[in-house]
Amino acid sequence: MTLRAESDVFLVRQRAREVAAAVGLEHQDQVRLATALSEIGRYLLVTVPAPHRAEVAFSVPLGHAPTMLVIEVSTGTSAETSGERLGAALAIRRLVDTFDVTRGNSTTTIRLTRRIPAGGEPVTPDQLDLVRDKLDTSVARTPLEEMGEQNEQLLAALEQTRAQRDELARLNEELAETNRGVLALYTQLSEELDETNRGVVALHAELEDRSVQLRAASEAKSRFLANVSHELRAPVTAVIGLTRLLMDPASDPLSAEQREQTELIRGSAADLLALVNDLLDLGKAESGAIEPTWAEIELPALFGQLRGTVRAMATRPEVELVVVDPEPPALIRSDEVLLTQVLRNLLHNGLKFTERGEVRMTAERDGDWWTLRVSDTGIGIPAELHGRIFEEFYQVPGRAPAGTTGTGLGLPYARRLATLLGGDLQLTSTPGVGSTFTVHLPVRGGS
Repeated sequence: MTLRAESDVFLVRQRAREVAAAVGLEHQDQVRLATALSEIGRYLLVTVPAPHRAEVAFSVPLGHAPTMLVIEVSTGTSAETSGERLGAALAIRRLVDTFDVTRGNSTTTIRLTRRIPAGGEPVTPDQLDLVRDKLDTSVARTPLEEMGEQNEQLLAALEQTRAQRDELARLNEELAETNRGVLALYTQLSEELDETNRGVVALHAELEDRSVQLRAASEAKSRFLANVSHELRAPVTAVIGLTRLLMDPASDPLSAEQREQTELIRGSAADLLALVNDLLDLGKAESGAIEPTWAEIELPALFGQLRGTVRAMATRPEVELVVVDPEPPALIRSDEVLLTQVLRNLLHNGLKFTERGEVRMTAERDGDWWTLRVSDTGIGIPAELHGRIFEEFYQVPGRAPAGTTGTGLGLPYARRLATLLGGDLQLTSTPGVGSTFTVHLPVRGGS
C-alpha cells in the first residue's frame, strides 16, 4: 500500500485491522495495530516531502505456525524520521511488541511486529493467496466511515475504561472496608492481649506469693519433724530400755502371757523408734542441716562392709544377696556415711519386697561418673507409680509381702542424699519382673 494522501491513512488503518483479524489477533490487538499505523501514516504525510512516498507492507513467516505479524513502512527519504523522535512523539511503543527505525542514505524503514497467539495452523502460500484475495475484494471505506468506526472503537474503549474505573472504585471500597475490619480486629486482639498480659502478671504475682507460702510451710514442716522426732526419741528409747529390763533373766520371771505382751511392746517401740529416726533424718536433709564430709572412698571396701551388715537382713532363704565388688582401684570422692545410707536403704528395700530370686548390687564407671545399681526380682512397680514412691509416706498398695512394715520415708530420704552428693536416684521397674534403682554419682564429688 502507498501513502499519498490523508485518505490513504484511513485505508491503511482499515487494512491493518483486516490483516490482524485474518492472522488471528484479538480485537483489542487489532485496534492497537491499526492505531499505530494511522499515527505513523499521519506523521509521515507531514514530514516526508514530495515527491517521496511511504510504502506499507504486511508479512508473516511461512512454513510453520505463525508467531509474528510484521509491518514495514519504507520511505524514500531519511529526513525527520529518527526512531527516538517518532517513538517519543506518538507513544507507538506501547501499542506493538517491537518498534525499530532503520535509516539509510536514501531510505528509512520503520518495522513493527506483533505476536500472534499460540495454537495457529501453519501458513502456506495457498492460504496466503486466499488472504490476499479476501483483502483485494474487500470494499475500501470512505474516510467518514472509517472515522465513524474509529469513533465507535474509541467509545467502546472509553466505556471499557469507565467499567474498569468503576470496578477499581468498587475494589478500593471493598479493600477499605476490609482494612477497617482488619484494623478493628487488630484493635480487639490488642486489647485482649493486653488484658491477658495483665492477667498473666497478676497470676505470676499470685504464684510468687504462693511459692513464698509453700517455702515457709515446707520450712515449718521440716522444723516440726525435726523437733517432734527429737522429742520422741527419748521416751521411745526409754520404753525399749524398760522392756529389756522386764525381759532380763536377772529380773523377776514373767509369765508366758506377760512375756508375750512385753515382746509386743518392745516390737512396737522399735518400729516407732525407726519411724522417729527416719523423720529426724528426713527433716535434717530438708532443712539443709546435713553437710557432706568429702573423702576418697574405695568402693570394694564399702561394698564389703555392706555385704556383711545387710546379709543379716536376708531372712528368706529363697532370696540371695549378691554384691559384685568393682575391680580395684575403684575410687570415688564422696561422703562415706551418706553413701552407705543410700545403698543400705536400697538393699534393705530390695530384700524386704523380694520373696524369691536375688537382690544384686553392681557398680561401673563411665567417664567422670559412677553408676551404682541395686536390682531385685520382686513383684515390680507399675509405671504410673514410679514418681509417687519417692513421695514421703507413700507406699505402693498391696506391694509389701506379709509380715513387712515400712514408713514410706526410706526412698525419699535416699533420693535427697543422692542429690546432696551431686547425683541422682532413678527407677526402672516392670511388674512381675523386678525393679532396678540406679544411683549416678560424680567421680570427683564436692570439687
